[in-house]
Amino acid sequence: MTSQAPPRRNRQHRPRPVRRDAMRNYQKILTAAREVLGEAGADATMEDIASRAGVGVGTVYRRFASKDALIDELLRLALADIVSAAEGALQRPDGRGLEELLRAMGQSFADHARYASLLLQRQTDPAAIRQISIAIGELTARAAAASTVGPATTVGDINSLILAMRGLAAGEPDRQAWQRFLGVHLAGLRSAEAVSVAP
Repeated sequence: MTSQAPPRRNRQHRPRPVRRDAMRNYQKILTAAREVLGEAGADATMEDIASRAGVGVGTVYRRFASKDALIDELLRLALADIVSAAEGALQRPDGRGLEELLRAMGQSFADHARYASLLLQRQTDPAAIRQISIAIGELTARAAAASTVGPATTVGDINSLILAMRGLAAGEPDRQAWQRFLGVHLAGLRSAEAVSVAP
């Protein structure tokens, strides 16, 4: 009786795990990029970023083909965080998801304030923007129904608040000023009745 050889495992399609040192370098590069771009803006170089990260410039270029690609990645990650915050806010049943999302957005604006102008010049992911917009509409409706904002509050009101908060985070040296600004406006929205607009 001949013994059968054990079946060969097909390793051809098994994905290669990301090396721990490669992931560590990726995080170091992103951290350094945020710091250097915040200090030097558009004048920042890949060499500056590599030096701050403590890696060779070749390591940076192996991960990101250009400075534009690196900035695009920072924008992608910022948007992904907001999308995740929107998904979490939609899980709240108490009408406070809108405030939760607004606070997450304010923190994101503050975190990226020093190089926000560079991010605003990039093409954004339309699917992510649409997902965030849909969430804002749904959360505004829920907040109005739960009386955590006034019944006359519109999505336009919330979008204007978001734009103002982004501008404040980018221009105000006090990195927490957006929190006071948002608190004041949320208090106003909670007591707001219909506002008449002069023609």
